[in-house]
Amino acid sequence: MRRFEFAVDRGHAHAVNEVFADLRRLRIMAVAAAIIAATATAYLIWLNHPWAYLLAVAFALGAVTALWVALWTPRRAGIEKLYADGELVPAVVSETHPSGVVLLALVDVSRSEATAPVYALVIRKVRDLPGHEKRAGERVPSVAVRTDRAPRQVGERWQSVSAMPIAWGTRDGEVIERARAAISEVEWRLLTDNLALADKVRRAPAKRLLLDPHQLPDDLGA
Repeated sequence: MRRFEFAVDRGHAHAVNEVFADLRRLRIMAVAAAIIAATATAYLIWLNHPWAYLLAVAFALGAVTALWVALWTPRRAGIEKLYADGELVPAVVSETHPSGVVLLALVDVSRSEATAPVYALVIRKVRDLPGHEKRAGERVPSVAVRTDRAPRQVGERWQSVSAMPIAWGTRDGEVIERARAAISEVEWRLLTDNLALADKVRRAPAKRLLLDPHQLPDDLGA
């Protein structure tokens, strides 16, 4: 796994890093879901009907899962840990809008480093991109943030992988340039040549498009 080390500017990160806002929203939604599910569980038990107990079990499991998400989310909020643990990946601006830009990133969604990587294209809408020009094709070095939406591992691939720009963690342009240079030209060119696929990725069921390993460049393929 390719990692990139740099001194994270916490003040800058808290001001511009949109991952924090995403995590806060996720936690609020999880807490609300846990309260609703727990209330429904209590009401169904109060009804004291055989069928109500079956539904109560289902709602109770939902409450436990939502509570787990609410408690687990803050652990992901350590920005230094996210940058230190995340793999350095390429992302390019695929679309520009008055409200922000869309990034197209190349990520490995495989869980195990012992197996061959499983490359996919993912997109991320961002409002702000300090240190970069907001134009199609702009190279945005990022780190992959990998998460699961369930308490237990499901399958051999991460359920959710997104790109977090290095520029959200530092104001230093030299750091961004160093990260950009650490990514091979082959990867940058692969993304640039496939900018038109961003819309297809957006419409994909899992919001990602798996790439055929046999059609990848030799440096990335099987």
